[in-house]
Amino acid sequence: MGEIIQEEKQKGGKKRPKHHSTHIDMTPMVDLMCLLITFFMLTTAFSKSKVMEIALPERDPKVKPPPVSKARTVNIILGPENKVFWYPGMVENPKSPPPLQETNFSDQGIRKMLLERNKFLFKKVAAFREKTIKENPTMSRDSLLANIKRFNKLDDSGPIVLIKAYKDSRYANVVDIIDEMAICNIIRYAIVDINYVEEDMVKTAMAASTKSTKPQ
Repeated sequence: MGEIIQEEKQKGGKKRPKHHSTHIDMTPMVDLMCLLITFFMLTTAFSKSKVMEIALPERDPKVKPPPVSKARTVNIILGPENKVFWYPGMVENPKSPPPLQETNFSDQGIRKMLLERNKFLFKKVAAFREKTIKENPTMSRDSLLANIKRFNKLDDSGPIVLIKAYKDSRYANVVDIIDEMAICNIIRYAIVDINYVEEDMVKTAMAASTKSTKPQ
């Protein structure tokens, strides 16, 4: 925006040509800059990246891992192409490993399996909750949930889930399986390294899956 100032003088009865000088008013630009700064500040605050923090202990070869019950152990392996495999127990004989069960992240997939294996804990929690409410009907909801949480920590019947990621698995699948742990109320689970036997098991399962999907 400019303001044109026109000056006209006469000398000796002759008219001099008009001189035009421009002066730019920067006041509106200041308002525009303030609006832009405010806009970028707000959009930056709204677009903060969401990060899931996973607390993992530091690896110490001197520390032996705690013993894990074979009957309660469930191994979940995140494979390539968004595939999910699982098998119960431990690999006792590397030359004859157990077959992998293929599933997915649907309600009828890995979630159904986890809920089925965790049903005994659900029954115990329901009985504990009913008993607590009966003995102390005035207990607040927060106190009840705190008691249930302490009860869960003492559980000795729920599954122990070992989550393992294949080399070609996706990070999004790791986030999904951790969400499933919370949905299914899995108290004990850990993210551990996959071993060479399980890698071969995944390769065998993937080859069988590819062969079964080929048109005859």
